[in-house]
Amino acid sequence: MEVSNMTTVTVFILLGLSNNPQVQALLFVLFLVIYLLTLLGNLLMVLVISTDSHLCTPMYFFLRQLSFLDAFYSSIIVPKLLENLLSKGETISFLECFTQISLVIFSGATEACLLSVMAYDRFQAMCHPLLYVVIINRRVCAGLVGASWAIGMGTGLINTLLLAQQHFCGPNVIHSFACELPPVLLLTCSDPCASIVSILTTMSVLGLGTLVLLLGSYSCIIMTALRINSATGRSKIFSTCSSHFLVVTIFYTSGVLRYVILYP
Repeated sequence: MEVSNMTTVTVFILLGLSNNPQVQALLFVLFLVIYLLTLLGNLLMVLVISTDSHLCTPMYFFLRQLSFLDAFYSSIIVPKLLENLLSKGETISFLECFTQISLVIFSGATEACLLSVMAYDRFQAMCHPLLYVVIINRRVCAGLVGASWAIGMGTGLINTLLLAQQHFCGPNVIHSFACELPPVLLLTCSDPCASIVSILTTMSVLGLGTLVLLLGSYSCIIMTALRINSATGRSKIFSTCSSHFLVVTIFYTSGVLRYVILYP
């Protein structure tokens, strides 16, 4: 049968998390509370950093960008998830689904770049403190953030456009609570080679590239800390970088669990 004669899917069905009404109500309350706390926390962080003149440093400039991105990312999937938990039909239109995929990829790629930029900032601050103000100036900060957002936008756009070239003729059931690239790609009726190559290239270049930058920066920071004789100095370096390192660990661990284990 030719592709032109196939039925075109216009709506996807999300399996969601549960079909039990009581469980759905409980999940709705749980995710609503988590979403509101996440949104409030990140927006308050953006507000405080923007209004406090004492926080006009590169580290907090990057943190403000990351907080805004986290607030944006949480708003991509959770509102639709909450809507589906309240409604009987857990459906999402073709346009909504592909918009969600594009924004998820964009947010993930941008966050990976921003985390690498923040690691580089900490590397310069800890390993080259005398030159830090010269190296990490306003123009450099704006350039690094702009490049992170541009890479994220380009990555999301390319992968989504390649996926949109595929033909979907059924089934239209997505085995997830949200539209994400791996489960949607499994539903295509045409050759997904281009999308697979794009995904693998993105994971190899962007994923491994940012991970190498992160590990390289923190290796240098740890080596610098170990060369310091003062226990107070070492403690200050580790305490300064520990929160960022925790965020990096959670980000990459959750990504591996989500896309490698759940979608092998």
